[in-house]
Amino acid sequence: MHPFVTALPVFNEASHIRGVLDQVRRYSERIVVVNDGSRDATAATLATIPGIEVVTHPRNLGYGAALRSAFEFAQHTDADVLVTIDCDGQHEPRLIPELVAALTDDVDIVSGSRYLKEHAGDNAAPEDRRRINRTITQEVNQRLGLRLTDAFCGFKAYRVSALRHLEITETGYAMPLQVWVQAVSAGLRIVEFPVPRVYLDEKRSFGGSLDDAAIRLAHYRDVLDRAMVTHPVPSLACVSTAAG
Repeated sequence: MHPFVTALPVFNEASHIRGVLDQVRRYSERIVVVNDGSRDATAATLATIPGIEVVTHPRNLGYGAALRSAFEFAQHTDADVLVTIDCDGQHEPRLIPELVAALTDDVDIVSGSRYLKEHAGDNAAPEDRRRINRTITQEVNQRLGLRLTDAFCGFKAYRVSALRHLEITETGYAMPLQVWVQAVSAGLRIVEFPVPRVYLDEKRSFGGSLDDAAIRLAHYRDVLDRAMVTHPVPSLACVSTAAG
């Protein structure tokens, strides 16, 4: 298996961080936590957990900015693969080795999908999140020639050498849309991997105006439009398939 590092972007996750890291360390020898300006006890909790590395943002910059820091960190390691996993309990760390294994020599990004197939015990996604995810996923597929089923899952494995093609400027939750556009523009090869659908907190907030579904959808479309201007897609040759 490729040597890999697992990165967790966190913001105010004091209630989840220890339990999630206990699980992640069972499947990943090297772990980096990007503490994105947490204002709760996250930093204090991290300081008591041995065997992890921490990148700290002095103030909250956003989910996309935390992942950008994870990308930068991975490129300064000897790891071949970067795994990203959210810290809110929505992802199952036991699948980390399987995501890494799915990153074969002809794949650059393995993206978890909560909708590729049904799993026993899957939770129903909050209606507005499922609807917006479905809508944006369809638009991404139509515009980029992909066959994604989940445009926003944070559980991914990236070939570290491919990260140099990703110039992330979107600091918020729309960051994955930049990833898809830039990946296709660079000719990166993408597969999806089925992961369980887990929602522990259906009322979890996006923050500010993005809690309004209509505003969030409009924002995602704006980010997608701008990404396609800055990184034109020359062809529709980058095709997503299922793995696992």
